[in-house]
Order: sequence, then C-alpha cells, then structure tokens
Amino acid sequence: MEDNKRTIHIIGLNSFKFEDLSKDVKDLFMEIKNIAAPETFLNDIKGWISDEKNEDKKFFKSKSNIQLINWLKSVDNDVILFSRGDPLWYGIGRILLQHFSPKELLFYPSNTCVQLAFSRLKKPWQNSVTVSIHGRNSTELIKSLKSKQKSIAVLTDPQINSLDLIRKNLKEFNLDNYYEFWLLEEVGFKNEKISLILNHENLPKEVSKLNLVVLIKKESKDPQSCLPLFGIDDSNFLTFEDRPSLLTKRDTRIQLLADLELPESGTLIDIGSGIGSIGLEALRIRPKLNLICLDKRLGSKVLVEENSKRLGVSPLKILEGDAKNYLHSDLIKYLSDANRILIGGCNLETKTLIISELTKFLKEGDIIVVPIVTYEVLQQIDSTFKKFNYEMSLRMIQTFKGLSISDGTRFEPNNPVFIIKAKKT
Repeated sequence: MEDNKRTIHIIGLNSFKFEDLSKDVKDLFMEIKNIAAPETFLNDIKGWISDEKNEDKKFFKSKSNIQLINWLKSVDNDVILFSRGDPLWYGIGRILLQHFSPKELLFYPSNTCVQLAFSRLKKPWQNSVTVSIHGRNSTELIKSLKSKQKSIAVLTDPQINSLDLIRKNLKEFNLDNYYEFWLLEEVGFKNEKISLILNHENLPKEVSKLNLVVLIKKESKDPQSCLPLFGIDDSNFLTFEDRPSLLTKRDTRIQLLADLELPESGTLIDIGSGIGSIGLEALRIRPKLNLICLDKRLGSKVLVEENSKRLGVSPLKILEGDAKNYLHSDLIKYLSDANRILIGGCNLETKTLIISELTKFLKEGDIIVVPIVTYEVLQQIDSTFKKFNYEMSLRMIQTFKGLSISDGTRFEPNNPVFIIKAKKT
C-alpha cells in the first residue's frame, strides 16, 4: 500500500493565545506552511508569528464546505486545519473522514465547549444531555424537553434565531419556569460572556456567533404560588422518569375532570390513581370532597403524598394495593350522598369487577368515568354499563401540540383516549 504523502493535522482550539498551545502543536505551527482556519480565527493566528515569517505561510479561510475539501486535496504538503474544541465532537472531523483516509488525518482535541460551559457554571455534567440544532432540526431538543432531562446543553445555529426557538419550545412544554436559561458566548476565549436570562427578560439582540445554551433544572421552591386553579401542567407533578404512564396528561385530565361533574361535597374514588394527578386537581377545584386514591403499584403512595404537598391539598385516604382487596370494605365505607368513581390504570377484568361490585352501592346520579386506550376494552366496558342500565356518553379525544421548529410549526399528536361517562339511573 502506498505511504501517505502528507498529513492533515486537525487542531482544536479553546484559546487564541499561542502560549496556551502544547509544545507539539507550537512546533507543528512553526514548521508547517499551509494553514486553514475559520475567518474569525485568522487574524489571531497570524499574530502568533512575525509578519516576515507569515510571508512563508499560506492561509486558507475555512468555511467547512466543499471548497475546503477541494483545497485540502490540492495541497501536497502537510496541512494544519484549526477547529474549535474537539474536531470529532459535532465538528469538522466527521466530514474529513468521509473524504480522506484515516491514515491521512491526525486529530488534536481540546476541551469541548460543553465541558468548558459546565466548568464555568460549576455544575456536574456527567448526566447532561447534549443536542445540536446547528444545521439540524429541533427534534432531539424536543425529545429532551419532553423527558425533562436535568440539564441540556444546546449547540445553536447562528443562521437561525436559535435562542428564540429554544425559548418557544420551553414555553410550549410549560418548562420556562422549570429550567434556568444560561447563554454562554465565546466560552474559553478572551471575549467570553456568560448570562443567566430570566423568563421576564428579553433575549439579547446582539449575540456572538460562537454561543451555546445550557438549560439546568431549577430547585423547586413554592410551586403552589404559580399554579392555576384548573389545567395544571404536567411538569408540576412528581413522577418516576421511567414510568411516564403514571401521569394522566393535562389535556386528557381536563376532560376527565369535566366528565366527573364534581359535586361541591361528597366522595371521589380514584382507582388506578398513579401519581394522583386527577384526584388531587379535583381537590383544588372542590376542596370539600373526600378523595380516596388507590393504586396497586409499589411506590405510588409516596408519589401521591408528595404531589399532595405540591398542590396544597389533603386526600382523605391513600391506599396502595390491588383494588380487589378493598372492594368489600374500605371503598364501600367511604361512599356518601354524592359519589364519583374514576377507574384508570387496571386491566379489563378488574375494571369490570369494580363496576359490578360498586354498582350495588351507588345511588341515582352517581357517576363512573373510565378512560380507555384500546377499542376492544371499550366494547367490553360499554357492554358492562349497558347491562346495569347506566345512562352513558362516549367520546374519543386526541389533541395535538404545536411545536416550533426552525422553519415554522409542526403539530405532534398525543395518544388518543376513549372516555366512557356512565351515570347511575
């Protein structure tokens, strides 16, 4: 195999100071004549040596495009290509590997901008998620926001209004109070600037093209003070990050609360309550209700207790265990003059059993509401209610959330939900 005639040295910079370079890189720079660098770097790089020695060097303004590739291919001797941070981390390295043999390339990584950013903010970053919207759509950013990562580093795009896009996405997910918004400009360089942008503040009009955003989850202080009476956002509830199904999403929750026709006083039994989002929000609307939360999943009681504190409400009873074990004792004794039953996260057999047993004790005007995700279960539950002559209404709801992307708005669907509302006659 033919030996490489030359080498392309790709050097990552975190500083424009010559003294910050390693000895090996300094020696390479003094020796090699062909130098490529972004236009914003060139004046500083030329200042590393005297004008007399600069005359011996050939400088190329790199724009990370096909012109750079063609220039590199046209040069027979060794080349230095200056980049930022680590060239193999969201950098020019990947493109170079598509056009040149790996044996022809040598990489000299420096600290990434994300490493520097978290060091400046004095925050651990081993669990941080990094997403790039530089020349890409915001799909990965949206995914990270939906999963409410504790910290997110966003590599921005100077060609679009990235800061405005990030702020819009935060508001669309009601996370603008959830994260601190840090803007870091030219981190590691002499014009470094770090800003914490508060929700009520306008975004800066003049921002360096070399910027990134770091979103860091705020410490929760007093969430009750900023909660609406109705339609509480999902982000205000504590849940297990790996068990999102424990939380009934806001749009569905609003419809379920409406279908329950909450009385001023009486009893609401939330079976399969998960983290308690529906029942606890019902207590904010009707504080005189007696709320019984029941869920069989281990750890659900702790979640309901914590969410009760967050919303400033107090359920009458929080039960953890299989609903079948409570049907003939605990649940029956709490029934009152006005009863509302919500049957959520349990299987078809348990749903049917609950309806059959509680029907014996419910009074005229009492309401059972059942959210269902499959058509087959819908048919079975519908037949069960018809068997007991309930007055019923059926609906299917599916909502779409508008999400800002670089070139406009796209709508992302939530899963459809069937809802049966049955009133005892």
